[in-house]
Amino acid sequence: MSRNLDSPVQTQMAVAVFNSPLGREHHANTGMESPKPSIRRRVFVQTETGCVLGMELDRSDNAHTVKRRLQIALNVSIEESSLTFGDMVLKNDLSAIRNDSPLLLTKNLIHRSSSSPCLSPTSKEIQHRDRSGPIEILGHLSQKTKQLVKEIVKAMKTGVDPIPVQSGLGGAYYFRNSKGESVAIVKPTDEEPFAPNNPKGFVGRALGQPGLKRSVRVGETGFREVAAYLLDYENFANVPPTALIKITHSIFNVNDNVSGNNDKNKNKKKHFSKIASFQQFIPHDFDASDYGTSSFPVSAVHRIGILDIRILNTDRHAGNLLVKKVDGRFSQVELIPIDHGLCLPENLEDPYFEWIHWPQASIPFTEEELKYIRELNPYRDAEMLKSELPMIREACLRVLILCTVFLKEAAAYGLTLAEIGEMMSREFRRGEEQPSEFEVVCLDARRQVVVDRETAAAAAVGFLSPKGDEDVFQFDSDCDDLGFPFHFARNPFSKLQETIEEEEEEEVSGAVAPASLKMKKFGAVNTSSGHRSASEQVPASATFVKLSEMKEEEWVVFLEKFQEAVGPAFANRKSAAKGYRQLQRLGTSCQF
Repeated sequence: MSRNLDSPVQTQMAVAVFNSPLGREHHANTGMESPKPSIRRRVFVQTETGCVLGMELDRSDNAHTVKRRLQIALNVSIEESSLTFGDMVLKNDLSAIRNDSPLLLTKNLIHRSSSSPCLSPTSKEIQHRDRSGPIEILGHLSQKTKQLVKEIVKAMKTGVDPIPVQSGLGGAYYFRNSKGESVAIVKPTDEEPFAPNNPKGFVGRALGQPGLKRSVRVGETGFREVAAYLLDYENFANVPPTALIKITHSIFNVNDNVSGNNDKNKNKKKHFSKIASFQQFIPHDFDASDYGTSSFPVSAVHRIGILDIRILNTDRHAGNLLVKKVDGRFSQVELIPIDHGLCLPENLEDPYFEWIHWPQASIPFTEEELKYIRELNPYRDAEMLKSELPMIREACLRVLILCTVFLKEAAAYGLTLAEIGEMMSREFRRGEEQPSEFEVVCLDARRQVVVDRETAAAAAVGFLSPKGDEDVFQFDSDCDDLGFPFHFARNPFSKLQETIEEEEEEEVSGAVAPASLKMKKFGAVNTSSGHRSASEQVPASATFVKLSEMKEEEWVVFLEKFQEAVGPAFANRKSAAKGYRQLQRLGTSCQF
């Protein structure tokens, strides 16, 4: 009888297998003492279906030996799998892997199809309990949050179970202390929208594939939640303390089509280990959708808006702004921003800033706010995230740098929060999605990089084609009819839409949805069936500027050209402000 490769029922860390002689590469001198703890690192390997297996790395381990140990536990061919760490496909050297790092084990694309089993623990003999604690912290954590973890673990041992969160598209759980009070919200990465174990029917993709936003991959929203907290220096925007953890509990969801077991009662008390984001729960009175926004403090709106611009938040809506009364009075409230899983996309997306329409956003920044913006250092921020979240992709860091530079330049020029947000938001004209003013500047800078490179290449061979100049001017004139103040690479959206849909079909393993099922930008979500395919749910969105495609030297030149081009863009915005009318925005909230 064949083994059930789809079953993640054995989600306990296979410590016994990994630490046994069978599970390790043998060294010449078998009598050598075990390595000291100081030279060992612990990592958590997550499969495409969300299963989490823990293992310890010796200093002598490499990617090959790790995959050999995983082969025993998962019964998967080494040649058919890849071990990745953020952007990095681990070939041999593991020196970049930090202690407590999460790794992703995937099947190579050539072997992946809708009928192919996902990687999961398989052997019935691997039924060893997790030797680590019920909650393991991946990275640094504040002392206050460490105390919360202790309270939760104590409550779990006394039988205080977490409570599932009913709202939203992804799986989330309120974890409580011994008094029964909710003190943290936990979001497993494999229960995100479209992830294999999503408890609300939004399934259809493996971890690492495009999610609700094409530039935010399934399973990677958790570290973005942590990134938003880390970037909120001095708690400027009031983001609650957030961390990445490995957590084990029986309440977590594993779908039948993933586990291969239809007996839900049998699985009910099984403990599953998950990689998840862990955020302190802040008691509050409302969210912003239940309260008049005109009474919100100007400073609170400004501070949240500043953070949203830096991280290019694609999902800032009233539902993820908590409202807390100060001293129990309605006249004074505090805003708490949450749900930052759709920030820092890999390429420029259309952000969703609901505060654009609030009156507070049109009030100029205070000197204190301007000082905070002036002191922001996007390059330092990028290095900090690389250190704290080494799995973060380089393209996400580029988005952070570009958006922070734009914020700093715009604020120095005298633009308000609303004006900056409007410049970064796309509009819907002539039935098509048009790039934002921010993206227009990026496209113009990108064009200049290409022109300079081609000119330099031509000069290097001792001539410059007369036709080349004509092509450049023709290239500019083709863009005039779009009505933007700068020349940029014209992007025929209809063709881009077709390309995106074709890519969607290729990326979703095997399941190609008919054209009639393609979700339009403002299309309704079909909730009649229990499980809904990701290809039916994800709206196609144009990517006008792909930062990820630039080589490092091009990226450096691009930033220089971008900073040169923003001044005229701001001047145009100011001159047009008098007769400015509200544009028809395309962006929509995901209610993540």
